[in-house]
Amino acid sequence: MEETKNKLVGTFINNKNFGFVVPDDKKFGSDIFISKTNFGKARNNHKVVVKVTKPAQNDRKPEGKIVEVIGGVNEAGVDMLSLIKEYNLPYRFPEEVNKEAEAIENKVTISEIKGRKDLRNEIIFTIDGEDAKDLDDAVKVTRLEKGNYKLDVHIADVSHYVKEKTNLEKEARIRGTSIYMLGRVIPMLPRKLSNGICSLNAGEDRLALSCTMEINKQGQVVSSDIYKSVIKVTERMSYTNVQKILDKSDRKILEKYEKYLNEFEVMKELAIILKEKRKEQGYLNLDIPETKIILNEKGKPIDIHKYEFTFANEIVEQFMLTANETVAERFYWLEAPFIYRVHEPPEIEKIQELNKFLHNLGYKIKANKDNIYSKEFAKVLEEVKGKDEEKVVSNLILKTLKVARYESENKGHFGIASKYYCHFTSPIRRYPDLFIHQIISKYIEKNYDVDEYFYEKYSKRAYKRAFSSSEREKIATKVEREAEKIKKAEFMENKIGNEYDAIISSITKFGMFAQLENTVEGLIRFENMVEDEYFIYDDVNKILRGEKTNKVYKIGQKIKVEVVAASKQTRNVDFKIK
Repeated sequence: MEETKNKLVGTFINNKNFGFVVPDDKKFGSDIFISKTNFGKARNNHKVVVKVTKPAQNDRKPEGKIVEVIGGVNEAGVDMLSLIKEYNLPYRFPEEVNKEAEAIENKVTISEIKGRKDLRNEIIFTIDGEDAKDLDDAVKVTRLEKGNYKLDVHIADVSHYVKEKTNLEKEARIRGTSIYMLGRVIPMLPRKLSNGICSLNAGEDRLALSCTMEINKQGQVVSSDIYKSVIKVTERMSYTNVQKILDKSDRKILEKYEKYLNEFEVMKELAIILKEKRKEQGYLNLDIPETKIILNEKGKPIDIHKYEFTFANEIVEQFMLTANETVAERFYWLEAPFIYRVHEPPEIEKIQELNKFLHNLGYKIKANKDNIYSKEFAKVLEEVKGKDEEKVVSNLILKTLKVARYESENKGHFGIASKYYCHFTSPIRRYPDLFIHQIISKYIEKNYDVDEYFYEKYSKRAYKRAFSSSEREKIATKVEREAEKIKKAEFMENKIGNEYDAIISSITKFGMFAQLENTVEGLIRFENMVEDEYFIYDDVNKILRGEKTNKVYKIGQKIKVEVVAASKQTRNVDFKIK
């Protein structure tokens, strides 16, 4: 690890007889001096990896040596590759991992089907985004005679292929999660598995770990079964087409899927019931828009807008949440070694801080040290729905909440308002899902009769794996955010002088941030607000007040801004008020 700490990624500036590297990591706090003999093959404006050979002393900058040239700052793919190097991500699979992946059969064999429930004649769908390639969940809903519903959730049986103590499993554990970097994926598993034999591709026999649930009209799971199966997905559906079916808005799509129309109506019915039940429990429906960034073939951003989240997305989300809860509850009561997805209630001090702000808008979250319920947060979110301040309140509540993580001990999930929760549904791209698949498979194979030795061994593993998976998730989240910031800033580089409607998203001691309708956020410094005015920052009410003009800026306020600067190198966008 020491070796990686003294290596940084940055932009090389050549001053003929000497040069310097401006690090991408602004926390480093200084440029790095490079003597001519240490340029290597770097040229002006190249992205490079620099090794610090001498730390900063007194007034002297740190010194370094260029050890790798990534490419020109504007070359296709160099920005994302720089990010990979900056976070030391394992973007190539070791030879021994590739060898193991290549040795795996492309087809399901007859011997592998033995002992599994054969569901290959069932009508089963995958529902994903158009560009998804690793399809790890498939669904089927049946309306039962007495009015209940049968929900089948089939998840790729990745643990059948990624065995314990193999190089594949070890590498998956090191990576912890797939990382999605806008046009580039750093997968947890080699593509031979993630896009091939593990992906629930339509028309292909696939091994699955299935969860069948009987659900009543109140959305309660009245019985469930978890078992190994072999399936053959009937149709690969997209969210877009399922939504068109539900809306009855596209004649061609309705004709194409005519024989399955009732299937999707029944899915919709059940999803509405499940959503309603969650709402009653206090599920936090935070309206935080996701960003859709469209890149051209060279990786340049050509459009940015909010990702459209439709009811088709909601159907899949509700079904996956229900399966995750059902599996977590079953294995909690078995007292099995397990990894849970944990989200604890926020600190009372944080809620009090939030209430100071909400008070100005006429809202309040009722809570005390011993009684913190997600229902109280859900009430406020319901009250602000459709109002100007909805975005702002959602963001502030999100900042008040703790970050979810993985633990070997069940502590419930505050945001989902669930007593038992785990990640079971994405074993192709998340290690905790793969780990609990291993546990579930062991229980099924041993007919739920495991000994003390098994319990001790896997309890220790669950504790370690939960911790390392949480750490890897933090890095993945940071990288994905940085990738987005780079592309947003690049998109705005040729928009200098353009004017936009915006909303003030946060206020700080050094200015305020404003967000455009397309989700791009930029900083408005004090000097870019009102000429010759000094602003006082009111920390309690989170407002800025002009000393002379008494002009007030507050979170959620609509303003008009002009783009004054944007740079993918600094990953920043600057606005001024119009």
